[in-house]
Order: sequence, then structure tokens, then C-alpha cells
Amino acid sequence: MNEEKLRPIVEALVYLAEEPVTVASMIELLGEENEAAIRQTLSHLRQRYASPEHGIEIKEIADGYKMATKPEHHAWVRKFLKYQTPPIRLSLPALETLAVIAYRQPVTLPEIQEIRGVNAAAVMKTLVEKKLVSAGGRKNVVGRPILYKTTRDFLLQFGLKNLGELPSLDEYQELAQASLEGVAVVSGVESDTGAEGEVGRNEMGGGSSGDDK
Repeated sequence: MNEEKLRPIVEALVYLAEEPVTVASMIELLGEENEAAIRQTLSHLRQRYASPEHGIEIKEIADGYKMATKPEHHAWVRKFLKYQTPPIRLSLPALETLAVIAYRQPVTLPEIQEIRGVNAAAVMKTLVEKKLVSAGGRKNVVGRPILYKTTRDFLLQFGLKNLGELPSLDEYQELAQASLEGVAVVSGVESDTGAEGEVGRNEMGGGSSGDDK
């Protein structure tokens, strides 16, 4: 694989990595035959981001590489972060319930519980409190149960333009599992002030909260 093909891949890996990504891990992923090209690509990317036209840089930290904002922009970055919404972390039951609502909406709580086979009242309360789900009227049946649907915040958190961009169920399950393993699956920004005071870029995602909320 030549550097032209490697460059966007290596750039994406460095951007995505919560911990500094090492050359060894890239070699393991991309193949030993690409070691020289990987090292050269990293060098070129670091030079490119060192240019004043970029507000971020690729720093070499603990034998790995990680993207971070440049020191001269930290005041603006910290000011911006004060107004950011903290990440939303969800348990597996909450993610499963959210999936049912997303793909079956509008849907009632009894219908959700029938699909999942468990009581979802507590999980639903959590989803409503986190503004990922809202009431969307009542179903015209006995008891007139509330219909639930996803919200604009749901689209924002999952980086979707509209519901038409929802992934397949199989892809959603993969995203949910990645979420529980600490991989970024929902969009967002979080600050990370390191030993030298730089503001790093950590991926936000769902994460197990240790309960069914």
C-alpha cells in the first residue's frame, strides 16, 4: 500500500484513538509490509499539521501519536468547551430499548416490553430524561397508551441527518457493542487536559453505566 492510500487511513486512526496510537498497533492492523510507509506517512502528517493554518497537531506521546489542539488556541478551546453538553452514556438495556423505538416509532411502552420481553419502564424514564425520546401522542386503542418517538437530540447524539440514515439492525448492534466497550459511537466533544496542559480529542460514546438506566 503506497503512502497516498495510507495517509487517510493513518490520519483517521490517529484522530479516532482515545489513547496514543502506536506504530506497532498500526503495523499489526495494516501489515508489516507497510511499516516504512506508515512511519513516513506519520512524519508527513505531523509536518502538515504543524503548519499555522491548522488548529490541531499530531503529538508524539508515550511512544504513540495523538491529535491535540495547539497551545496558542487553548483559551478559545476551553471557552468553547464550557458550553458543550456532557456525553450521554447508556447501558445495554437502554441501547436496546432505544433501538426498538428508533426502528418501530411511534411505539408504545407495552409494545416495547413485548418486543424486549422485560419491563422497560425504568429504562424509558431514563431515555426521556436524557431527551433522546419524547411522547408523540397517544395510540387510539383501549387505555390510549402514550406513543414514543426519538428526538432531535437522538439525531445529534448519533450523528444522523435524519431517520433515513439509521444503520441496519446488524450495524446498530455493532455500534451498541462498540459503545459498551468504550469506542466512539455517538458524536460529541470532551476535553482532556494532559500533563503538559494540551487539550486532547477524546471520542464520546455510550458506555455501560453499571445499571439498567
